Amino acid sequence: MEKLVIIPTYNERENISAIIKAVMDLEQQFHVLIIDDSSPDGTADIVKELQLQYPGQLFMEQRKGKLGLGTAYIYGFRWALAKGYHFIFEMDADFSHNPGDLPRLYEACKSGKGDLAVGSRYVKGGQIENWPFDRLFLSRGASIYTRMVTWMPVNDSTAGFVCYKREVLETINFDQINFVGYAFQIEMKFAAWKLGFKIVEVPITFIDRRFGTSKMNRNIVKEGILGVLKIQWQSLFKNYRLRVKNTPETIHSFSAAPAPTAASR
Repeated sequence: MEKLVIIPTYNERENISAIIKAVMDLEQQFHVLIIDDSSPDGTADIVKELQLQYPGQLFMEQRKGKLGLGTAYIYGFRWALAKGYHFIFEMDADFSHNPGDLPRLYEACKSGKGDLAVGSRYVKGGQIENWPFDRLFLSRGASIYTRMVTWMPVNDSTAGFVCYKREVLETINFDQINFVGYAFQIEMKFAAWKLGFKIVEVPITFIDRRFGTSKMNRNIVKEGILGVLKIQWQSLFKNYRLRVKNTPETIHSFSAAPAPTAASR
């Protein structure tokens, strides 16, 4: 199996069962890794029940405490690389990202159009549903601002619906990724771009969550605004390239866990 979808969770009991089933029901098979930060609402218990239904396809790592989106994804990236996956996806648990778009992101990378594919709200064909004007203005403005400051040729730099080829994640030094919130998505794309990887944007429809509570807050927005300046400034002095690639041979954290065995369809 070559494709893994990483879904970080914190208090997503209203969505987690449905999002996992939606991914598993796709004609093209994907494995799913849930990274739960000790959700007090019982999210992890629901996942454990579903693991009986999807053995060898659904995995979960539980962390102690709410440690942040960025650290959850980096934890998942290391896990995926250690298991030998070739295409690694980021996706939210709340259906703001349509699981049906996963094959489109996969195809964009598989075909060689890009080394990472971004599910983009701000390219032709992309759109947002159910957002109030102020949030739409803030998000769109943040992407324009990021492009102006960093010169990175990405229209939706804050997007969290992404497919990476393993070569990208093998090359990035995760210890150089400083942000864990809103700016994490920007910095990951920036690092990949600075290392010479090609980013392609795939138009998607982003739909605001129907259940649960949004994780957006003022601190996250502040990190995004100030973080972009910091990312650009620090790029003058640091290199995102890892000297020894993040390969299964160099990652030992998850070596005791079994490799995925389910066959591709």
